[in-house]
Amino acid sequence: MLTVDFDRFPVEPGMSVLDVGCGQGRHSYEALRRGGDVTAFDLNEDDLAEVSTMFGAMDAEGQVPASGAYRTVAGDARQMPFDDASFDRVIASEVLEHIVDDESAMAEIARVTKPGGLVAVTVPRYWPEKICWMLSTPYHEVEGGHVRINKGSDLTKRLERQGLEAFGTHHAHALHSPYWWLKCAVGVDNDTNPAVKAYHRLLVWDMMKAPALTRTAEKALNPVMGKSFVVYLRKPAQA
Repeated sequence: MLTVDFDRFPVEPGMSVLDVGCGQGRHSYEALRRGGDVTAFDLNEDDLAEVSTMFGAMDAEGQVPASGAYRTVAGDARQMPFDDASFDRVIASEVLEHIVDDESAMAEIARVTKPGGLVAVTVPRYWPEKICWMLSTPYHEVEGGHVRINKGSDLTKRLERQGLEAFGTHHAHALHSPYWWLKCAVGVDNDTNPAVKAYHRLLVWDMMKAPALTRTAEKALNPVMGKSFVVYLRKPAQA
């Protein structure tokens, strides 16, 4: 399930791609399939071990183009171990809402991006997230949980203050908003609730089969109730 739209955020063969807070690696895998030189970066070494295993499996199954390369690196997004202007593309998907000092992470994202390079940042959308917080304290007050609710316009301005230029936004995953409202209402750890189980089956079916009915419905609903806000930015080229 991709949040970043790779039509708006093109990765061409051989481009260096950094996936900040890669988690389970979904965007790293897509960038690798497109022939990128991918660095999956995260604080969680267990997640990185799983990503590394999947990278190897993709390579063994012939899913990695000749131009593709991959590695995992553990570290803190507020102080990344990369040189200035190292990457053509930088992705930070659903990570900034977890970081108390997110300004430092934004500065690092801008620092490691090459002049002329692109950045894609995604966070939970303000009003669907606000409902989750209202319905459930455990939803956000957990170790490693969400520490803030971002307004898209404010987030964009803060990223632009780091020297980046926004050129597009959109919302994604509208069908996931009701699922999380339901989970927050019945208990975020209550996976046995019949309604939660039924909705989860629907989401899995949608992800696996991508039927026209749900794809069309979500596309229509994304501007209204998309769970994620996505902003695309460019680092100005040097004169």
